Parts: sequence; structure tokens; C-alpha cells
Amino acid sequence: MKKSLLSILRLAGAVLALAAWLLAPAQAAAAKRPNIVFIIMDDCGWRDWGAYGSTWVKTPNIDRIAGEGVRFTNAFTTNPKCSPCRATILTGRNTWQLEEATCHNGIFPNKFAVYPDMLEKAGYAVGFVGKGWGPGDFKAGGWTRNPAGPLFGDFSTNERLANGISKNDYAKNFEAMLKSRQPGQPFCFWLGFHEPHRSYELNSGVRLGKNLKEIAVPPYLPDLTAVRSDLADYAIEVESCDLYIGRVMKMLEATGELDHTLVMITSDHGMPFPYVKGQIHEDGFHLPLVARWPATIKPGRVVDDFVSATDFAPTFLEMAGVARHAQMIGKSLMPIFRSGQSGQIDPSRDAMIVAKERHDIGRPNNWGYPVRAIRTKEFLYVRNFFPDRWPAGNPETDYGNVDPSPTKEIVKAIGGYYYDLSLGKRPAEELYRLTNDPSGVNNLAGDPAFAAKIRELSERMFTQLRAEQDPRALGNGAIFDTYKYVGGRAKGYETWLKKQEEKAKAAVKVGKGGNAES
Repeated sequence: MKKSLLSILRLAGAVLALAAWLLAPAQAAAAKRPNIVFIIMDDCGWRDWGAYGSTWVKTPNIDRIAGEGVRFTNAFTTNPKCSPCRATILTGRNTWQLEEATCHNGIFPNKFAVYPDMLEKAGYAVGFVGKGWGPGDFKAGGWTRNPAGPLFGDFSTNERLANGISKNDYAKNFEAMLKSRQPGQPFCFWLGFHEPHRSYELNSGVRLGKNLKEIAVPPYLPDLTAVRSDLADYAIEVESCDLYIGRVMKMLEATGELDHTLVMITSDHGMPFPYVKGQIHEDGFHLPLVARWPATIKPGRVVDDFVSATDFAPTFLEMAGVARHAQMIGKSLMPIFRSGQSGQIDPSRDAMIVAKERHDIGRPNNWGYPVRAIRTKEFLYVRNFFPDRWPAGNPETDYGNVDPSPTKEIVKAIGGYYYDLSLGKRPAEELYRLTNDPSGVNNLAGDPAFAAKIRELSERMFTQLRAEQDPRALGNGAIFDTYKYVGGRAKGYETWLKKQEEKAKAAVKVGKGGNAES
């Protein structure tokens, strides 16, 4: 009896040992923390991927990620300019809560925690390729490296679709990041394209086969051949990013990491055209956003919840099992990822507040153009605090908050409606009913029928801004104009004044010379 019991116990022990051995790989896989690849384009419009319906910009690799994951229809930046948006992404804070980092080309204070540092301390390999946080001065803010992490940028290439595209070999530099980690170490990598930021190779779109008749010209731009060609050149740069994304996906697949990796792709704001980049208009702050993570995200989903760039950092931290920093106000997207549903998932995600202060210089005293706005499913309400200022920058400094381009020159030359939209002064309040005016060009703020709606949206917006200690909403907005601008001074108003002084002196000198001869 004792021998029989002993045999049974030995057999049971053997079975348990075998079961443990068989389950070990599955348990190890379950315990392994997911990887994160965050991909951000520079100046890409939300409508300009195939996944969002574009037929004239070809993005098969992005479309694959959207189809195998989730596409968000209402993703937004808190500030439609490069460095302010990227600061929001890294910190999980709204732009008006970031002091100097609220302004473009400013200083990034290291008092604000960023998710790459937090993940690195938790054992993740981190790094970035291309454009991280910037432009601006992070060293003056106390950082020893870019807030996006250590830079991987040793490899360059001359094989580019067009001459305006960066020589950065994003794929090889991404591969170097992958190889830099320890065996089995989880990673969180930032791939920041410099495209489709200007400048472009003129007529590269036509050279590479774009049919200008197929270009979709938005209603805020004049439908002229030169504008279509400019848009085609832009499309080539977006497509260049997509090609690199395809190469990165193949690398992840070859290393066996693809299905254990969240791949998230977005942009920092809209395309570099008048009325868009740097402007508080629908296509300026609305972002494309797709994500693939087979372990958690059911494929083929389309989500309508409002998502902010502040939500990215809390999402990455929750994925890694790291507690969200107390400074972060964004909400993790993990509940949405896990839900398996499409449409509206969280009813509370129904509005977005956006803002800007100083972007590019070019006004007297290099003042900014402060704006706050609230976007709901139906409306966009905009409050311009200084309607006497030029929103795109002063005419004499060439509207410096609009990037140089053929389209900009056309808008300046033809004047009238398109000039007023993009470069002219704006009223103190704007209201757009996006359900019937999706590009937001018909301002309803002067219509008495919408007075109650304006009051409602204004009250909702300022209540939240005051609760979040926005200096502008609390009456201390002048603080934003005291923050240092660290970029070049070519667009500066004082630079223009100096040129006028030099011209005046030269004219006086010529005049005196003429009198002497007579």
C-alpha cells in the first residue's frame, strides 16, 4: 500500500513537472512586456493616408496597420506646431501646462517627466531616429539628451524619391536601435520622420507620375495647377515615409517581435500649407492615428472617441506596467484597445481643447497670437484673444507662421477670399459647424442664431482651462510672451525694422550725394 501510494505521488510529481515545462514558454511570453514603436510624421494631414480615404496619396503600409488594428477618426494635438505638440506627447500634459515648452522653438524645462525616461528606468531600451522633440533648446532646460531619448543617426543615404527628402536612412538607424538592446529586453522606440516638412523638390510629384487631375484640393486653397503640383510634391514625401514604415515592419517581423509590438503612427499637426499648419483650424490640429497590436487590438476597428496627444504617454506606461506620473493629465488608451468595439466607446471622450501661443516670430515685440478653442462632434469654437494682430504673422515680415511655398505665394498674389482666409486678420470669435462644413471655412460666429451655442462652448472651455491652471484663462497670459525664442532671427520684427533703417540710411546717403553733384 505504501509502495503504491509512493508510486502515485511520484507519478503525480512527474506530471506536474511536465506540465510546468510545457507551460513555461507560454508563461514567459505572458510575462514578457510588450514593445512600443511610436512613429510620427512631420506635418502630415489627417486626410492624407489611404486609410482615411485618400486616393491620391498612396500609403499601403500604413493602410495595412490600420486594417490589422484600429483607426481613430477623432485624434488631435493640443497645439498645431512641431515642438509644442511633441512636448505634449512626451509629457502627457496639455500645451498650456508646459511653461516655456508651450511655445515653438523654445526651451523644454526638465521639471516635466517624460515617458522615455520612465520606461528606461523600468528596464526598457529607448531611443529615437530622425526628429525627436524640437525645434528648440532642451539643454537650456536642463536635459543632457533629447527628451525623446538617445539619438540613433549614424546612417544616411542618397537613395531618395525626391531631393527635398532627408538623407537620413531611417531604416538602418532603426535597425541599429534594435541591435543596441540586450537579448530579450523590451523596447520603446521613437521613429520621427522629417517628412513631409518642407522644402520639396519642385514638380517631383509630376516627375514621379502623379496625375494632377486626381489631387483633392481642399476648399481653403485655390484650385490652380501650381497648387495641385505643390500638393503632389507633398504626397511624394508622405509616400516616402510609408516606404520606410514597410521596411521597419519587415525588420520587426524578421526578429519575431512584430506581433508583440504596438506600432502606433501619427503626425504632429496638419500639412504645411496656408490655413493649416500652425493654425487653429480643423485640418491644423486634427491628427491621423492608427495602431496595431495583435495581442490586444482586434483588427479592422474604427473608433470615434476623441483622443488627445496627451493620451499617448499614459498608454505606453500602462502597457509596460509603469504607474502614470502624477504630472500627466492624459488618459490611457488601453481601455479602448481592449474593448474590441468600433464607434464611440467611452461617452466622456466627446470634446477636445486646443491652443497656441507664440509659434514663429514676426510681429511687433515678437508677440504671439494666443488662441484657445474647443472642438466637439458638431462644432469648433475659437477664441482669438488679440484680433488686432496678424494670425499668420505680419505682412512686412512675410506671414512667418506660414511656411514658404508656391501655394503661399499664389495666395499672396491673388488676394481676396483665399488671402483673407489664410493670411488676413480674424475676428475675436469663430464658430464652425463641422457636420456641414468639414473643413471649417464658414464662420457662423456673427449669426445671432448661434449666440447661445457660442456661450455654451465658451463656458465649457474656460471652465476646464481654469481648472487646469491655464495662465491665459486666469488672466496671466502675458507670461507666454516672456519665454525665450531660441530660433533664428530672420523672421523677427526687429530684423525687419533694422532692414528698414538701413534702407533709410542708404536713401539719405544717396540723396546727399545727389545734392552735392548738383
